Amino acid sequence: MYKYKKNIWLALLFGFSSIGYAQISKLNEIIAPIKLIAGKPDTILVSDLFYSDNYNISFQSGKGIKASYGKDGLQLVITADSTFEGVSVLDFKFGKEIFSIPLFVKKINKCTFYYTPDKPHKSINLFGSFNSWNRQEYLMKDVDGKGTYKISIILEPGRYEYKFYIDGEDILDPKNPETVPNGIGGINSVITILNTHEEKIFLHKIKYSPNKITSEFQFYLESENPHTLNNSNIFVFVDNRKLDKKYISPNGANINLLIPNTELAKTKMLRVAVSLDGLNSNMQMIPLQNGRPNDGKSFTWYDGIIYSLMIDRFNDGDKKNDAPVKNDSVLWKANYQGGDFVGITQKINSRYFDSLSINTIWISPVVDNPDDAYKEFPAPHRWYTGYHGYWPISDTKVEEKFGTFDDLKNLIKTAHKHNIKVLLDFVSHHVHQEHPFFKEHRDWFGKLELPDGRLNLRLWDEQRLTTWFEPYLPSFDFLNSKKAVEVMSDNAVWWLKKTGADGFRHDAVKHVPNIFWRTLTKKLKKEIEIPQGKDVYQIGETFGGYDLVSSYVNNGQLSSQFNFELYNTAQSVFIDPKRSFKDLETEMNKTLDVYGTLHLMGNIMDSHDKNRFMAYADNEIDLSQWSATEEGWKNPPEVKDPYNYKKAELYYAYMFSIPGLPVIYYGSEFGMTGLSDPDNRRMMRFGSQLNEHEKKMLEVVRGIVKTRKNNTALRYGDFYPLQADNKFYAFIRSDFSERVLVVMNKSDEQQNLKVKLPEVYSIKKAINLENNSILKFERNELNIPLGPRGWMILKLEQ
Repeated sequence: MYKYKKNIWLALLFGFSSIGYAQISKLNEIIAPIKLIAGKPDTILVSDLFYSDNYNISFQSGKGIKASYGKDGLQLVITADSTFEGVSVLDFKFGKEIFSIPLFVKKINKCTFYYTPDKPHKSINLFGSFNSWNRQEYLMKDVDGKGTYKISIILEPGRYEYKFYIDGEDILDPKNPETVPNGIGGINSVITILNTHEEKIFLHKIKYSPNKITSEFQFYLESENPHTLNNSNIFVFVDNRKLDKKYISPNGANINLLIPNTELAKTKMLRVAVSLDGLNSNMQMIPLQNGRPNDGKSFTWYDGIIYSLMIDRFNDGDKKNDAPVKNDSVLWKANYQGGDFVGITQKINSRYFDSLSINTIWISPVVDNPDDAYKEFPAPHRWYTGYHGYWPISDTKVEEKFGTFDDLKNLIKTAHKHNIKVLLDFVSHHVHQEHPFFKEHRDWFGKLELPDGRLNLRLWDEQRLTTWFEPYLPSFDFLNSKKAVEVMSDNAVWWLKKTGADGFRHDAVKHVPNIFWRTLTKKLKKEIEIPQGKDVYQIGETFGGYDLVSSYVNNGQLSSQFNFELYNTAQSVFIDPKRSFKDLETEMNKTLDVYGTLHLMGNIMDSHDKNRFMAYADNEIDLSQWSATEEGWKNPPEVKDPYNYKKAELYYAYMFSIPGLPVIYYGSEFGMTGLSDPDNRRMMRFGSQLNEHEKKMLEVVRGIVKTRKNNTALRYGDFYPLQADNKFYAFIRSDFSERVLVVMNKSDEQQNLKVKLPEVYSIKKAINLENNSILKFERNELNIPLGPRGWMILKLEQ
């Protein structure tokens, strides 16, 4: 019945038949450190740690750690002793080999929230970014009968937004004056939880020295107080194995690793961390190729620079397939405008993407969509077509208004000739009501009507895994239909096999249960990655807190997700002159703590679901306004003040300098403005269609992107913060090849920034990578002139 291969659902929830495949029992993936809270058990699926066709494993409890493993359910339960804090190691035997997982354990204090109501109520709940805005999870209680309700919850260090939910109404904390726009039209209260350790330590990369027999890696531990290093508080991992202590030589604050080249020959990652009396350093992560620190010459996904485009709105290359929907109720902005596969291919061949240093293109969904328009459920009930691609009516056909299947394959083939990867946008949450799956297999889908009589429409958090987006977009019921999981995951694999694409952007990840992502990823590894030696990249879209977003990011599910939490803070800091870079630094620390310095999370400035950055920068809308749909229809903006392009340029300098993968939304490279969908999906413009200010910004952005492309420290380096305040943000990215200093001034005045660099770097010269000018040092201090909304990216040399 289906044109792609069927698999069999086995008794084991995450197991698959090995018939027709080679037995896979090697550990080829880097297992990320596991972060634990002292005294709190954590349950992990072993299939999320690494891929295998069997998980016959025995775990050994480590220092301050107890571990138990249930092979039938693949559940690993780890508990850190309530008195333990620091770094530990969890060893396990897999086959005949011993592997190790780093464990980072923190003691976390509880934070207590209070609320005193001024009128009778039924219930008071606390909710916020710490629980992905779940209004039902934390019920507050009047424990002493005095009328003040409270609740204590464990919160790791970081910055959190929150509210109280009282009888159906969201209420700010009246006792907390600190508030911020929430990005969806309202205001949130804010609380910052400080680290319990006042002292900070940082592990620096110093020098790499290759020899014929061994390779030497030198590190330096910067700390506020003197510490004595020894082999018991230095943790080194070569891929997933602990390095023998005989190769580790501490000397004061210095650490030398002298590793045999035979140990490094097939190693992908060297990782080093220090723990001193419960105080943990950053974990240095050094990606290796052929036994040496990665020089960036061979593409890995850490090198990814992503360009996001909507097929229909990018370039019309074939007028013969132009066929807007004929419906008097549909306005032009919600109809097909002619963009197609051929148009994208033309721009690849004309080297537009090459000129931007793009190496990955994410294209909107390619599947066939209905040929008619449909009315949006919320008022004012406008009519839309499926120009965006998110209303699938077929599992194997492409949208004919975009071209043919051969046109799509040619697009991908042409991209590969230009060393550009292609990500397909895959819709797994729903189909359109015209889809044969819905017509023939109604039991694969959930119900639109809830038991209480309400429609299960757009209940993003309350009915997260079942909600429908529109009455004509039935949502799969993956929790109750194993067949639907099998069919849809097979379909995703089929698209990669048939097209030759390199991965996926996944829509609405949090509205699809984890079992689907685990099933899909296991099939991708078994059917594509291992047989073809291909690293499939999967990036997801989830709006929620760190716990929810990160729960999908591991070796058994997705490679990454878009880092909306960091984006929300960054957007506000770069737009609002009153917001400090200190807020961004706090959010950055949280991001690095959750995902590590070397991660694949996507960093954005805007997207097809967001108001464009320039609409905020040019003061068309306020930061608190998430939806500007009506304004976009009635009064679409154009940039009024060219000076505001500098805000976007500054944001690009930031986005292309931080850890993670930068994502350009088409048109934003020259400052295209636009409000909510569909105004943020205007037709792309090129060349002579740009005004002089847009052309200037495009050239600036090309320079910024090229700087990231040409400097490995901006892709693989650590992140060492120097300064964050109301005006300035400064940090250093270092790998074993280079050090790069990034400085930014968000004020509207010319500024001079004095930066003191770590003496251990022995820096003598700073080269401005924009024009190769040299800045001088005085007493290890660098004086940097920065124009209004200006930045500088400097290479530091000894």
